[in-house]
Amino acid sequence: MWLRILTVFMVGIIGVSSYFIYQVWAAAEQSFDPLNRDKSDKRDKEITMEDPFTVLLVGTDVRTADAKDWRSDVLMVAAVNPKKNSIKMLSIPRDTYAAISNSNGVKTKINSAPYYGTRSQVGPMTNTVQTVENFLNIPIDYYVRINFNGFIEAVDAVGGVDVNVPFDFNMRLFYKWYSFKKGPAHLNGHEALAYVRMRKSDPEGDLGRNKRQKEVIQALMNQMTSVKTVTKVDDLLKAVGNNISHNLEMNQMIALQDTYRKIPKDRMETLEINGENSKNNPQGVWYFLVSDQERLRISTILRKQLQLPLETLDGQPYTPPQSQEPEEIDEGTEETTGTSGIN
Repeated sequence: MWLRILTVFMVGIIGVSSYFIYQVWAAAEQSFDPLNRDKSDKRDKEITMEDPFTVLLVGTDVRTADAKDWRSDVLMVAAVNPKKNSIKMLSIPRDTYAAISNSNGVKTKINSAPYYGTRSQVGPMTNTVQTVENFLNIPIDYYVRINFNGFIEAVDAVGGVDVNVPFDFNMRLFYKWYSFKKGPAHLNGHEALAYVRMRKSDPEGDLGRNKRQKEVIQALMNQMTSVKTVTKVDDLLKAVGNNISHNLEMNQMIALQDTYRKIPKDRMETLEINGENSKNNPQGVWYFLVSDQERLRISTILRKQLQLPLETLDGQPYTPPQSQEPEEIDEGTEETTGTSGIN
């Protein structure tokens, strides 16, 4: 009798496991959208998830997956070093003035890269990746792109996210007002989107907005890698399949989740890119201006995290002055916040 019970139990487990595997595989296949290239031009060879790698997180300004014309509302680079169990994350403001790839030399807001990618037939996502690569002189190995609906559904699927609201403010989203009070808060999908999109009422402008974006994305990633999420896999898969695109193979997704889970919170470092907002141009367009010196500083930090040779922005060998040498964090030590723009 016990043998029969155990047999039925094992068959049930195998059946449920097979269902989950099938569902995950189908969702991954549905959202898989490779870049129009084999590897980054800034890599000598292809890498694996055991090597230091980068992921570009892109939030678009459209609500649905079938929208053809989109711009990047969020651009976040995550430089992951599995060997050191550390991540360095950088948000690039959407108004950043940059040279756009495949545009015959056009310089404008970095969030216009998808438009020029479509026009040049390179592809909107591939062109966004190449523009970020050239702006920072680092390779972008993987990307994940999500639209508004995908973000909302993903947050709801994991039961919401916990944040610490920095100050009281109101935000209108999709014809509805949302109120936020200073202090700890638990947000559903619509509330989380309103929380990360507000910038006009933030005294820090785009910088404050970027901080809230990082806070919510890290909270969402923590929820997605928790054991509790397994019970909500169906809802999460619907959000992923319909509203997210990426160039990650199934085994890479599993490796990425495993790597992220192993990294302690005190080894997740947020980099801040310094610049100034300005309308001082013939068109009176609002840009976020970043100096070449600042781009080189950020590039040096990220290249060191990726264990790549240090280079200038145009790819020449580079030795930074000792005062600007990025600090190396030893294994087992806590990261500290300095005065060099790293939070």
